[in-house]
Amino acid sequence: MSTVTESVDVEVPVRTAYNQWTQFEEFPRFMDGVREIRQLDETHMHWKTEIGGVKREFDAEITEQLPDERVAWKATEGEKQAGVATFHRLDDTHTRITVQMDFEPEGAVEKAGAALGVVDHRVKADLRRFKEFIENRGGAETGAWRGQVDRPGI
Repeated sequence: MSTVTESVDVEVPVRTAYNQWTQFEEFPRFMDGVREIRQLDETHMHWKTEIGGVKREFDAEITEQLPDERVAWKATEGEKQAGVATFHRLDDTHTRITVQMDFEPEGAVEKAGAALGVVDHRVKADLRRFKEFIENRGGAETGAWRGQVDRPGI
């Protein structure tokens, strides 16, 4: 299992950053390699990706969601991946977003890429594009889902 952790500071309030992050169907606008995300219900999504010419589809489930604090997920089929995005208020108009992802690279090429930090670079670039996306909108999110999903067992 490999882990990547990256952060970005955005010039929007924590509520705005969080609200935009919950708009999963917008991810292809700033995540390289994400072709489509369909929100199936409040906690389930279907992803289509194409990275390095490799097309994949998988389902994911939101396992925890606390407004303005965190969104955690795990792949439920097709990928071995889980992660969490946390939102940290720096001041009234600035937020730090930290993404931590655990994933299982498949095959020699993906394992080599993980060892060389390719995934780290991709996540960092995606966060940089998220920053540009939300800041260029004048701090206006495209929507929001303010529901809470409690961690299993709580």
